[in-house]
Amino acid sequence: MLLKDKIAVVTGGSSGIGAATVRMLADEGAAVVVCYNKGEDRARSLIAQLPKGNHRAEHLAVEDSASVRRAADEIGKTYGRADILVNSAGFTRPVPHAQLDALDDALLDSILVANVRGPFSMIRALVPLLRVGGDSVIVNVSSISAFTGSGSNIGYCASKAALDTMTLSLARVLGPTIRVLCVSPAAVATDFVAGRGRPQLEKIAEGTPLKRVVEPEDIARTVMACITHLKVSTGTRIVADAGRFLAT
Repeated sequence: MLLKDKIAVVTGGSSGIGAATVRMLADEGAAVVVCYNKGEDRARSLIAQLPKGNHRAEHLAVEDSASVRRAADEIGKTYGRADILVNSAGFTRPVPHAQLDALDDALLDSILVANVRGPFSMIRALVPLLRVGGDSVIVNVSSISAFTGSGSNIGYCASKAALDTMTLSLARVLGPTIRVLCVSPAAVATDFVAGRGRPQLEKIAEGTPLKRVVEPEDIARTVMACITHLKVSTGTRIVADAGRFLAT
């Protein structure tokens, strides 16, 4: 029970990496706020499966700053503080890099808003609550696309590079009471990227040094390590990709 009495907030918490992280946080004793946008049923079903605790499902759209502020107000009223923020929500759509016209302004804007402004809005809104505890941590779920330039589309790569840089900047100004890190996976066995099923993931895995498909639980464990063990780390990225960046 490494996180007994801690309050954790997870965006994108109803599915994929977010849901796996929610389970591990709750198993270690945290009260978890499962933030969802369209996955209310998933969020409530997930909470019903967690160990008994003061868990909560909270609707918010990270693209809507007013929605984020409202959710932060509700979290403050309920708990009075936050100790952990995991920014797992994000958005992408597959577009071949060479098809520049296919990455139109509307799609590019939606990716940047969801993957850059969204996490920043969450951090901006939650910082007052995170400062209350005096030993808090923010973990941004990024991607090796940020530094390899490979990924579902060029805009997605740019958005994750921005998230990595934002992690650096925030770590400088939020210490010593708040640590800020990012976790950088590659392809993970979730439905995040449309059309990428198990056969594609296994083919990708064959090209990596560890030759294994990365599961959402693998990334959740990395997030947990940032929270519970990497106590003197801030402003850095932790790569968890079975070594795929070496083959990019």
